Amino acid sequence: MEIAQGLGAIPRSGRPLYLALGMFDGVHRGHQAVLARTREAAVAAGGRDLVLTFDPHPQRVIAPPPEPILLTTIEERLELFAARPMDGAVVVRFDDALRQTPAGQWLEMLAEVVVPGGVVVSSTYAFGRDRGGTVDLLRAGGERFGFGVTVVPPVHVAGTLVSSTLIRRLVRAGQVEEARIFLGRPYAVRGRVVEGERRGRTLGFPTANLVVHPDKILPGRGIYAAWARLEGRTAPAAVSVGTRPTFGPGELLVEAFLLDFEGDLYGAEIELVFGNRLRDEQAFRTVPELIRQMEADVAQVRAVLAREGVSGPD
Repeated sequence: MEIAQGLGAIPRSGRPLYLALGMFDGVHRGHQAVLARTREAAVAAGGRDLVLTFDPHPQRVIAPPPEPILLTTIEERLELFAARPMDGAVVVRFDDALRQTPAGQWLEMLAEVVVPGGVVVSSTYAFGRDRGGTVDLLRAGGERFGFGVTVVPPVHVAGTLVSSTLIRRLVRAGQVEEARIFLGRPYAVRGRVVEGERRGRTLGFPTANLVVHPDKILPGRGIYAAWARLEGRTAPAAVSVGTRPTFGPGELLVEAFLLDFEGDLYGAEIELVFGNRLRDEQAFRTVPELIRQMEADVAQVRAVLAREGVSGPD
């Protein structure tokens, strides 16, 4: 899949270009509908299809929130785009200069690359300074400059609108099963394994401590059944997202105990694909009580992941 860094870097050709516009954080079911429609338009016209995304997330520039905001890092987004039958992606750097770009100027920039061709957007798409550009303005710009505009209606699942905002709320609450419904796949977190206090090893459950992208949303504190993917292998895992309250207050950690796995994981990159939330994080009065609960957690992980098979979710 070709990746262009900015609109000006898109390779020119004589074929029509169809561009999916948006942020696409999460690449959820609603986003997937936009990408599918973009592909259909390109194939019908014998053209190319690209998806445009921003890095960093515009909210980081406009009104930075105190908490992580990303469902997908830019690397994860590009991998998800590449897994679809699309020709490529365009990564546009979102900075203060782009934030101040008037909607009319954004239309001119688009016209330079999508004529002949067109753009595909969701019905909630907005663009330009202060999000002043509406779908109606985009349609008017298409008529003026000579590019097509396709607006994809909202996607609902069981009567609920699919949105990144909803999925962020679900993930932060630890509701990974519900988030999976709207994403169209399990929520995943990846990070590099670093050396910790080795406390898990002394308890009989050696864990991999992951350093995750600082702007990546973590599931709410608790214990989860997950799949760990590394180096082409998949293993069931019991995952803790929390502060290990039994041993006193500490920093928020992501720790994974890989079942039936042997080997040195330090320095390895692991992707944790979340299946089910098992229970809340809790403090135990004694270490033996904690060990008994961890044994029960591992047994539950085996049970809840058994139906997915050892290779994990598709």
